[in-house]
Amino acid sequence: MSEKHHIIPVWFFVGVLLLVYGVLIFISGLAEWSHPPDVVLAELHAPVWWGALLIALGTVYVLMFWPRKTSY
Repeated sequence: MSEKHHIIPVWFFVGVLLLVYGVLIFISGLAEWSHPPDVVLAELHAPVWWGALLIALGTVYVLMFWPRKTSY
C-alpha cells in the first residue's frame, strides 16, 4: 500500500516558462536586429538582452529545481 508520490516543484515550471519566453524574445530580437523599429534607443537591442537574461534565469531555475528521484 505504500505508493510513492513524486512532487514536482512549481519553480521548475517557472523556470521552463522563463526559458521558453526567453528563447522567443531572443529570437524576435535577433529578427529585428537588421530592421530596428522607429523608437528611441532602438540601437540598444533590448529584446536581445532581455531574452538572454530570461534564458539564463530559466536555465538556473530548471537546473536547481529539476525533479529528482527521492525515496521517502
